[in-house]
Amino acid sequence: MIVSGGQTGVDRSALDAAIAAGHAHGGWCPRGRRAEDGVIPEKYRLVETPFSRYAVRTAWNVRDSDATLVLTSGLVAGGTKLTVECAQRYGRLCLIVDLCGETDAGTVAEWIWAHGIGVLNVAGPRESERPGIGENARRFVAEIIDRDRWRTPAGS
Repeated sequence: MIVSGGQTGVDRSALDAAIAAGHAHGGWCPRGRRAEDGVIPEKYRLVETPFSRYAVRTAWNVRDSDATLVLTSGLVAGGTKLTVECAQRYGRLCLIVDLCGETDAGTVAEWIWAHGIGVLNVAGPRESERPGIGENARRFVAEIIDRDRWRTPAGS
């Protein structure tokens, strides 16, 4: 399952890739389904927190996942940095991939497989902070799903 907070950019693009592949998706979003472009569409199976603050849904998505994949382009800052800090606080695995550099979806798929990750939180900058990151993230997550490594290891 892929989860995110539904913000524009990386969050929503990861959910789009999951939906296109018929993959389970979900996650927490702020009360009122708040995002920078207005209300998060209902097609995303997100549950509202009782709070409108983005930080709450960020923490809850990290807490309720096996691991977090951070997709960025350049420096990790703002809400993306908070996501990494939450992963450290909750003792969750966190992998940071810079989409501007050399990226290998196969390596990420192997990381998912090796750690038996069943629920993956995908996070990163919103579209207004890094224009174009949404499409790059959607393609990258779709490629990870296509690697046929997205399954629970035998015996888990």
